[in-house]
Amino acid sequence: MATDDERFAIAQVTPFPWEQHHEVNRYVERLSDELCARGHRVVVVAPSESRELIRESRARIKRLKREPEAIFEAAGCVSLLGVGQSLPFRRGGSVSLPLDVSRTLEDLLEGARFDFVHVHEPFAPSAAGAALRHSHALNIGTFHSPSERFLSTQVARPVVARLFGRLDGRTASFNATRERVERYFPGSYRVIGPGADLMPREDGPVEGPPEILFSAEEERGALRLFLRALRKLPADLDFKATVWMRDPASAAPPQLPRRLRDRVRFAGPADGSEAQHLARATIAVAASTGAAPAPQLVLRALAGGAVPVVSRLPQYEEVLREGELGLLFEPGDVITLGAQLQRLLSDPELVERLAESVLRAHPALEWGRTADGFEDLYRNVSARRHDIDGKPAVRKRLAGRDFIHVDLHMHTDHSPDCATPAATLLEAAAVAGLGAIAVTDHNEVSGAHEARMLAETGGGGVKVIVAEEVKTADQGEVIGLFIEDKIPRGMSLPETIAAIRSQGGLVYVPHPFDRMHSVPDYEHLLEVVEQVDAIEVFNPRVAFTAFNEEAARFAAKYRIVAGAGSDSHVAAGLGSVKIRMRDFDGPEEFLESLRDADIVRKRTSLLYVQALKFIQTKATPAPARRRTARPGAGARRAGPSKR
Repeated sequence: MATDDERFAIAQVTPFPWEQHHEVNRYVERLSDELCARGHRVVVVAPSESRELIRESRARIKRLKREPEAIFEAAGCVSLLGVGQSLPFRRGGSVSLPLDVSRTLEDLLEGARFDFVHVHEPFAPSAAGAALRHSHALNIGTFHSPSERFLSTQVARPVVARLFGRLDGRTASFNATRERVERYFPGSYRVIGPGADLMPREDGPVEGPPEILFSAEEERGALRLFLRALRKLPADLDFKATVWMRDPASAAPPQLPRRLRDRVRFAGPADGSEAQHLARATIAVAASTGAAPAPQLVLRALAGGAVPVVSRLPQYEEVLREGELGLLFEPGDVITLGAQLQRLLSDPELVERLAESVLRAHPALEWGRTADGFEDLYRNVSARRHDIDGKPAVRKRLAGRDFIHVDLHMHTDHSPDCATPAATLLEAAAVAGLGAIAVTDHNEVSGAHEARMLAETGGGGVKVIVAEEVKTADQGEVIGLFIEDKIPRGMSLPETIAAIRSQGGLVYVPHPFDRMHSVPDYEHLLEVVEQVDAIEVFNPRVAFTAFNEEAARFAAKYRIVAGAGSDSHVAAGLGSVKIRMRDFDGPEEFLESLRDADIVRKRTSLLYVQALKFIQTKATPAPARRRTARPGAGARRAGPSKR
């Protein structure tokens, strides 16, 4: 049972309509039940074919604005939300998700307070993919049994890969699934296998001949293969066979030869559940060729105590522990399937030996083991979140301080891509009404030292934070605030962070998701997230606002202090974004003041600032740059503009 501190609010999202008894839905349902029994609050989110469920779900989602907890209302432990029918449709030659589904998910995930959004098979377009796109929580992705064809034909794989970049934890149901999905979407995947509900075997010997069960949860061709294998069994071999179908009335049974008509029957829920049939069966067959495998069916066969005979698909083979718990045949090989069935029907000792192995494996099959794995993953991921309380004693000390405006990202001519002298920068900062600035030259601290010296000797009321924007080997840039010594470029991200911390500095990640800059990818950032003190959530120089939004989303879900800066390479850009915060002294007070700060933006022209940077650094000869960048010129340029 989870403690109060470890109880989470979780959305489990499946892309398959809930009325379809898909394997992923079975997984979601049983995992949700187990998590609820342990004290977690779980909402299952699924497409639905029920108009009544969809209407009721949308009404509850609308209530979120005034009642954030309304989403967890349910008669039982798990709350179910239907978000509409998610069958993708074609529009203008592309495949899309219905807008009502995407909007419903957006309203839900913006209004509800989830710790985790756990998406299953989050490929786009689907409800799970849309949930991952709109999530503001920590995200877990589980991959079950994606087919080779589905993955290999993803024309939008780069887009999907970026979407998967929002995953804070990745799991796969089987090692075979992990290996396959890693091939297309590299990352770190933890294998957490599905469970099965154990069914007690009937007491005493089963009367009559041994029974073979085929559950029609696989593709239609698997049933044809099974029936062809039965035709190959010797006529004098005593057995009976049951084909269990969820809706036998909707499927016309195939024609059988006369000698099999009395031995094979087609059954459905009216004749008992699949689990009850498995608990009576001697042998269970899974014959998928790979078009629609059902590895959980093999697990259910084991849980029922039947001896499985299955096609040699990677997931099936994994469940049977490479043949330790049952017999195998090559997919589509009807002759070997028939021979394996004949072998078991003719050798009771082999059946008994395999059945004993199956029973010994039962403790490892329970759903509780699956829930254990996810609880551990949830705890590990949530442990990366920062402490939201900070240092109350320091904040209390700051309470009486005046407010100042701060810009945390700018450059001087000590950066190779900037022509603004330190003196000009300070004059522009004063004109912009800034009380403090962080000078963050690329791989250099000399410009920050010069600016601080000028500020201390010349007055002007602008406080200078010595900083450096350091280029790592291949994991983007990171800013060290409140440092004194230059940090060399080219180290790994963890090494660079360690160098910042060794000086007592603060680790500040600039433009973390701006793909136009050198940035750490999501997984690299996750590896060091506990060591990050603040994240730049607004940078006016990014080409797309979505990059800033992604940074803000990341900072919020990991509870990281948010910062902002103009990233100015010219004096005119200074103050295009300001942080309103209490005045501070040193890194400790700075961080606590930043925790409660407000970010103030103003409209600016990125093209204008970029054009000035081009003129100063590329189009203007060096002597002319020095003349036009004399003290005073930058201050006038940084003043109010009528543009």
